[in-house]
Amino acid sequence: MSERPEEWASKGIDITKPSIARAYDVVLNGKDNFEADRAFVREIVKVVPEIYDVAKYNREILGRGVRFLAEQGIRQFLDLGSGLPTVENTHQVAQRVAPDANVVYVDNDPIVLAHGRALLAENERTAVVTADLRDPKAVMSDPEVTRLIDFGRPTAIMLVGILHHLHDDEDPQGIVEAYMSAVPSGSYLFVTHFCASSQAARDAEKQYLAILGTGRFRTVEEITAYFDGLDLLEPGVVPLPLWRPDGPVPPEGELTVGQRLMYGGIARKP
Repeated sequence: MSERPEEWASKGIDITKPSIARAYDVVLNGKDNFEADRAFVREIVKVVPEIYDVAKYNREILGRGVRFLAEQGIRQFLDLGSGLPTVENTHQVAQRVAPDANVVYVDNDPIVLAHGRALLAENERTAVVTADLRDPKAVMSDPEVTRLIDFGRPTAIMLVGILHHLHDDEDPQGIVEAYMSAVPSGSYLFVTHFCASSQAARDAEKQYLAILGTGRFRTVEEITAYFDGLDLLEPGVVPLPLWRPDGPVPPEGELTVGQRLMYGGIARKP
């Protein structure tokens, strides 16, 4: 992609500053990123050399989690802070299990819409919406969201790898509760989150906040609190590789810093 800022400015995209979606694209070895994003990742690698593996763990749990939810009969997925399209996206996993599954991706980075539209041009059950997940009312009233998501039916609310980009004063807990209060019994909440699980994690938090401006590494207890009032499914809130793995994994005590950098879980609304 062109690295000339003026070519992107007209689309509302500032390529001189790293973005959450594009930085994630870097660690997934994608091509939809710029030098500012790659420079940010190079700084994170100095603190957490396994950061590329961490992105892979997050992508893998997304696949396992979405497959599980579709197998439970969920046919509506609201993927908040979805990032740029890559391999094994939510709609691909869900629709492989259930071709009638509807998926809406929501992200506030305009580059996500630009790339997502091309990917989804021939998929009438999937949409990409440019909106800010911090405004649940606006998100849930968006015409593309209401076209595909019936909030009277069980829905998967997905906040995979995004809540850590909300500062404490933005009330991430309240935002989660707003979405979950809008969906009926039988809906699910799916969260993955950076965890303050080691000194390296706390050092990475400093880099995220200094360069990207966001990235709160919360404790296991803080992450678990997002599921208050819901029925947390086994194995609970755990390091990503330990959530219902497809193959053998090390015991929790033998996990690396990277394997413990993010925790996640899924809960059902009673």
